[in-house]
Amino acid sequence: MSAMRLQGGEVSDCENFWVGLSTFLPGGGAEWGSSPTSKVYVVVEGAVTVKTETEEVELEALDSCYLAPDEARSVVNNRHRPATMLVISSNT
Repeated sequence: MSAMRLQGGEVSDCENFWVGLSTFLPGGGAEWGSSPTSKVYVVVEGAVTVKTETEEVELEALDSCYLAPDEARSVVNNRHRPATMLVISSNT
């Protein structure tokens, strides 16, 4: 997985949230983990599978999901093409 910050943090004056763009190669992903902030994932291209403790969902282009603060998740690209996903995260 490769991530790039688009807004917030060190790249803009956005204070309440940040936006990033993550790229997942085939077979790639983000290992099981959580963060103290809420997040929204929006798939821009391709498809990824997001797994939480209670469900597993495959997101395709323009599908999205919400992750609550401290909700553990993993992400994997099971397809044969790269996938890109916007990550929108609160700062609190």
